Amino acid sequence: MISISHKAKQFLILLIKLLIVGGAFYFIYTQLANNDKLDWEKFIVLFQKNQSVGGISFILLLSVLNRFFEILKWQNLVSYLHKITVLESTKQVLGALTAGLFTPNGVGEYAGKALFFEKSKAKKIVFLNLICNGIQMILSIVFGIFGLLYFNANYNIITSKTVLILFGICVLLFGILFISKKINIKGYSIEKLIHKINEIPKSIHQKNMLLAVCRYLVFSHQYYFLFMAFDVDLPYLTMMATIASVYFLASSLPTFQFLDFAVKGSVAVYFFGILGINEWIVVFISTLMWFLNVVLPVIIGSYYVMNYSPHTSESELAKQTPEGGINKPKSKG
Repeated sequence: MISISHKAKQFLILLIKLLIVGGAFYFIYTQLANNDKLDWEKFIVLFQKNQSVGGISFILLLSVLNRFFEILKWQNLVSYLHKITVLESTKQVLGALTAGLFTPNGVGEYAGKALFFEKSKAKKIVFLNLICNGIQMILSIVFGIFGLLYFNANYNIITSKTVLILFGICVLLFGILFISKKINIKGYSIEKLIHKINEIPKSIHQKNMLLAVCRYLVFSHQYYFLFMAFDVDLPYLTMMATIASVYFLASSLPTFQFLDFAVKGSVAVYFFGILGINEWIVVFISTLMWFLNVVLPVIIGSYYVMNYSPHTSESELAKQTPEGGINKPKSKG
């Protein structure tokens, strides 16, 4: 193997940090500066008309709560391995979010969190992150399906026959998964995955689910309150069903984190357009949601990325000492 000197390794780590942070800020800037659909003049006029310190503070509080529930979720799941503080969980969640900004569906977030732990725990950390994101995805699917059914019942986008066919396909897919749960692919199977999930205490799963529900309710209602701030007056259930549908369908599409608002915005324009909401309002709110819940956390996460130092285990420390062990002071006499 090619050995790399300590200074070269430090320089390489610094270069990677600068690329991650510099790339993050570059993409954020380009998406905000070069989006022709963002009518800033209309936004400023509406903002001056409805400006409220209390309203702005409330929207910002929802953004803080959204990310805070995610931090608590991660702290709760990692407690299966060992206890970490809220501050440590914050560093890991925001740092990994920044690192995963350029990867499809935030895949880089998995590797980002694993870097904060010993190499021997990497697989377990990736698995815990899968559970962390998986429960959020399940909630998006459940709420999204009910939202779509409610939306379709009122606006008849697709026929009842099509709904039944889609429902039948879902049942068929679940049936195939159940039948094939014992099939091994390179040592992995659904049965083994279920067994691994069951190894985690029920109390951790219950808390994880509760925090995931809280997070979903926070960001979906933040979307709703932003529409209210833009003078959109529609029934609560109709709005929430549409928001749930948008999140479900947008989350199903493969995308990059830095393009998340563009994907959600495109889906939102279609659904909210049926409700008669102006396109520029939908695009602006989707962009604001992205800015508040991705951009701001990434800015904070950039600080943690720049201050990141590789985790060194005791075994690695032992290899770095002259005698292959951790240096101990010699006893006198």
